[in-house]
Amino acid sequence: MRPCELRDLGRLGYTEAFDIQRQLVEQRKQNLISDQLLIVEHPHVITLGRNGRLDNLLASEDVLRRAGIEFHPTDRGGDITYHGPGQIVGYPIFDLREWKRDVVAYVRAIEQAIIDALGEFGIQAGRLDGCTGVWVSGKKVAAIGVHISRWVTSHGFALNHRTDLSYFQYIVPCGLTKPVTSMRELGADASRDQVVAALARNFSKQFQFELLTREDAVPALTETF
Repeated sequence: MRPCELRDLGRLGYTEAFDIQRQLVEQRKQNLISDQLLIVEHPHVITLGRNGRLDNLLASEDVLRRAGIEFHPTDRGGDITYHGPGQIVGYPIFDLREWKRDVVAYVRAIEQAIIDALGEFGIQAGRLDGCTGVWVSGKKVAAIGVHISRWVTSHGFALNHRTDLSYFQYIVPCGLTKPVTSMRELGADASRDQVVAALARNFSKQFQFELLTREDAVPALTETF
């Protein structure tokens, strides 16, 4: 099994996390590092995907500033979304040439890993026809937006763990007029560490890699950012 390093970056601004992704993507393209799975929590931020529509942003720049929310256009797929405290964001940096050269299969595998992880906490999640992401009873619990360059992935997923869902009022999430939910709202009282561990297990299963943590990763993969 090929290795993948899990890096939990903790609370980190969107711009800083994006810079780390770009550095690691370039290293992965040059085969200087193994696959990476970054976990992060962002301060309040709204991001707009490369094919997103600005009219799905429902608040002015002044309103966002007063609410303490940053706004960033980005190069991932998908439309508009919100990230913030209580959300578990995952950025897989995988070389799909070592798995499957199939973008749709990649997105479906991310969905399945999240679905299976939620199942460990008694949440029966699934897919919604025609809509990317993970859903529970018609409500989105996890959004997915990816970028792939020379078969190396970046960006990824955002799982609402203990997210304050009121912040979604400022957008039309992913361009869909459908409600959002969170693990907390669904009655799952799991800690962040428990959820991250479940996600890591199920990503390992879906993508067939051996997961390394910072403690057992080879020294070349444990730079401090």
